[in-house]
Amino acid sequence: MHSTHLLLEEPIRMASILEPSKPSFFPAMTKIVGTLGPKSRSVEVISACLKAGMSVARFDFSWGDVEYHQETLENLKTAIKSTKKLCAVMLDTVGPELQVVNKSEKAISLEADGYVILTPDKDQEASSELLPINFSGLSKASNFLLRTMLISVKPGDTIFIGQYLFTGSETTSVWLEVSELKGEDVVCIIKNTATLAGSLFTLHVSQIHIDLPTLTEADKIAIGTWGVRNKIDFLSLSYTRHAEDVRQAREFLSKLGDLCQTQIFAKVESIEGLTHFDEILQEADGIILSRGNLGIDLPPEKVFLFQKAAVYKCNMAGKPAVITRVVDSMTDNLRPTRAEATDVANAILDGSDAILLGAETLRGLYPVETISTVGRICYEAEKVFNQDLYFKKTVKYVGEPMTHLESIASSAVRAAIKVKASIIICFTSSGRAARLIAKYRPTMPVLSVVIPRLKTNQLRWSFSGAFEARQSLIVRGLFPMLADPRHPAESTSASNESVLKVALDHGKASGLIKSHDRVVVCQKVGDASVVKIIELED
Repeated sequence: MHSTHLLLEEPIRMASILEPSKPSFFPAMTKIVGTLGPKSRSVEVISACLKAGMSVARFDFSWGDVEYHQETLENLKTAIKSTKKLCAVMLDTVGPELQVVNKSEKAISLEADGYVILTPDKDQEASSELLPINFSGLSKASNFLLRTMLISVKPGDTIFIGQYLFTGSETTSVWLEVSELKGEDVVCIIKNTATLAGSLFTLHVSQIHIDLPTLTEADKIAIGTWGVRNKIDFLSLSYTRHAEDVRQAREFLSKLGDLCQTQIFAKVESIEGLTHFDEILQEADGIILSRGNLGIDLPPEKVFLFQKAAVYKCNMAGKPAVITRVVDSMTDNLRPTRAEATDVANAILDGSDAILLGAETLRGLYPVETISTVGRICYEAEKVFNQDLYFKKTVKYVGEPMTHLESIASSAVRAAIKVKASIIICFTSSGRAARLIAKYRPTMPVLSVVIPRLKTNQLRWSFSGAFEARQSLIVRGLFPMLADPRHPAESTSASNESVLKVALDHGKASGLIKSHDRVVVCQKVGDASVVKIIELED
């Protein structure tokens, strides 16, 4: 096998393929983001999703009101308490999403080679001849931007209209080709026969600049109310096209109290975002590769190239890369297709941190089974991930001289691999040290023991740490534990009060470590950073 592939160079024994996957406390190092919705919002289903491996719950504000999402979140909190499984919260913005609203909800039949008119007059009734375009986050005073966008298309341009979170296998999606412009209306040729069923459809114009704000007024209201109330861990910034989009979102969050700690994940889903990817990556805390819309903007044969290049850049920057649209067929089926199963595995071999499930869990028939299946595929792919090659590539990319923290992180991983440690325990306050260790993709889990810090807003004192712990839940191989704030990170006492003792007990209880196992510990003692190896006694 060619040495540049991130796959183990040793030949895989065919017999090992027939061995059943072994269940474990951590089924996979790769994280799973599940979108909660109609089929996955009850306490029972959410509890099952958490047990199956979901570590981040995504709330998509493209549909549903604040009250609906709040009710779902309350159910999530109940499920977390009953299962004792940590779960982070992600708010996904609407962004400059163009929509076709079908007020009557009557099915709209479109025949191939026929014509349909797109109009910015959203007061019109949707029909087989006329589709009104709406942008929910646009103020009336700025409505001319939508009209300008429609006028900017030209004959030959491709327009896609599909069910919200379309899966690609449905007949509720239609491709249109712009034929001519008539004033503010756009006349299109219908390229395939389809039936638009439902009340809401998304519209995507291939490779056209949409001069609409990335963070809309509707988004700001949702973040300022629901987001602040629930102290969201992640903001998924839809349709990120420039680094300035991220900067503006961060400035907005900085004025909302605790949300100054919220991490921003830039959702790259257009040619514009791809063009400015490097600058966006520099500003964002992580990247979501939205392959649904990217698959419309890019030729199919180019999508995998972008995925591999983007994930590599994220890996080298030490920022999480999240992949979307992997097992679409499981929206309606109990098993993924062969191509989908291979696609998930290849995303892991590329270096992805997390898999984001959209329609599969939001309105799919098998949300729990989907999470479980994806987790098992990730687990198997991780077993043949060429960590040695990846480690060497990362060290080479970082170069010399390394920063103090980078040197400690890479040394901890190297030591853990050499002594065949079962786990790496890292004491951290900000979470940065643990994320740097995870950047080198150790073959064993990294237990991030977050030490709370005392802080004040000049009105009251409080402890930080909860944000940092939950934000580890989207990083591959990183598993958080919030320490008792009364005990310092440099504690080495063998008593039950020791933070290290508590962490080791947690590792034993979860089945990660057992007697005579070796553990690598990364912690601060005074002003010095220390990497030590300990062997557990009976």
